Amino acid sequence: MNDDFHLYLDSADLAALRACLPHPVVHGVTTNPTLLQRAGVGRADVPGLLQRCIELGARQVQAQVYSSEVDGMLEDAQALLPKFDAGQLVIKIPATRQGLVAGARLIAQGVPVTWTAVYAPEQAHFAAQLGAAYAAPYLGRLEDAGQDGLALIARMQSLVARRPAAGTRLLVASIRSREAYLSLLALGVGAITIPPRLFAELLDHPATLAAERGFLDDARALN
Repeated sequence: MNDDFHLYLDSADLAALRACLPHPVVHGVTTNPTLLQRAGVGRADVPGLLQRCIELGARQVQAQVYSSEVDGMLEDAQALLPKFDAGQLVIKIPATRQGLVAGARLIAQGVPVTWTAVYAPEQAHFAAQLGAAYAAPYLGRLEDAGQDGLALIARMQSLVARRPAAGTRLLVASIRSREAYLSLLALGVGAITIPPRLFAELLDHPATLAAERGFLDDARALN
């Protein structure tokens, strides 16, 4: 498995994304129908939004299918893929019985796939077994359901790590705090997607900014 860590921004709000991009620590942008609806982005506008993200420096963008049936999922994917260079677009598919079939067919065609809405360790195992680029569990939602989200994700990470040749990364979503982000890094997950508001919290440490101001003040005072 490639050891490089992938940080994604989880948003369809172009103004919020512009406030973060371009930046070298960001690998890409993830979206889903819920984020699109919140941002007022229609289906016809999705390719343009994702292309703009690539222009802003995202190396990969992720868009989700709209159908629950195999044929519909494949049609949704094929409607988007020709608009992007190979590997730029990752197709997100819920980790349902039908979704596993559709995703496996796309992977066989060389299309990177994220199985999303992963709530159980076996789903992460299936994703790695089938060669997914990513398997996406939701930390916050697991905890909202009364489960020990970090413990479950640790089990998923262990299963994915047993199949290094697959190259599958856990792409953990529903991250609500810096503490959760750091806990996931400690587990060794391969990717995390965060809301833009958390990006600022992670990168703009108040003590570092204060130190910078002091250095600049002293620099101006130098002869």
